[in-house]
Amino acid sequence: MKESTKNKRIAIITGASSGIGYTFALALDRILHTTDELWLIARNEERLRELSGQLTMKTRIIPMDLTKSESFVFFEELLKKELPSVRFLINAAGLGFMGEFLDVEQRCEEETIMCNCIGLTRMTRMCLPYMAWNGRIIQLASSAAFLPQPDFAVYAASKAYVLSLSTALSEELRGRGIYVTSVCPGPVATPFFDKAEVFGKQLAIKKYVTVTPERVVLQALKDSRRRKRMSVCGIPMKAFYLLTKLVPERFILFCMRIMKVSR
Repeated sequence: MKESTKNKRIAIITGASSGIGYTFALALDRILHTTDELWLIARNEERLRELSGQLTMKTRIIPMDLTKSESFVFFEELLKKELPSVRFLINAAGLGFMGEFLDVEQRCEEETIMCNCIGLTRMTRMCLPYMAWNGRIIQLASSAAFLPQPDFAVYAASKAYVLSLSTALSEELRGRGIYVTSVCPGPVATPFFDKAEVFGKQLAIKKYVTVTPERVVLQALKDSRRRKRMSVCGIPMKAFYLLTKLVPERFILFCMRIMKVSR
């Protein structure tokens, strides 16, 4: 789709009602001086309105559940009607539940796949025809994507999908002047774990490498600006990524099993 000077220039953030998506909204509000509107997407409309009241940019609030197919019918019609020029797409919505595979409710695991994989894919596919030259796509993956995660199996598998998809898209879209960055943080101090730990708990060691969402977002925007394919925040997670490339997977999983038994 050819970009017209009359097209409204927008940035889109999913999962904007809390956590990393919320922090991205605050950050973009400070730096996007030539963007006309910020589209905020999440299930919680009240939280989106609270966020909108804190921003100086013009916003559009879009209550939307990425686990529901019918939500995308409305969003696709909105794009066709508005014909925006999308400068940023930030897929920050995500779900995950800790616990052994059979202990986590099937409904929860299916919602994780719907949100993290299918919802993210649909959102990306719908927005791509409207992406501007030099546009940026930021996809929230996770350091869990580097290695299968016992007791977090479906979440880790879903984030491995995000990382793989985003890396492939980065190569495909380069010729269109669109740059894709996968954000792969470790544990982040957000409300995510309030829900994730319903069926199980994270390894205690992960609590010692937890970072703030502000650090993750700052690093992600910096890496996106540099057109990097992956953004990893903090020395511990960068070391973990290197470890997964150098050390056999079976040995790392063995060490994780030992830590689980000894906690």
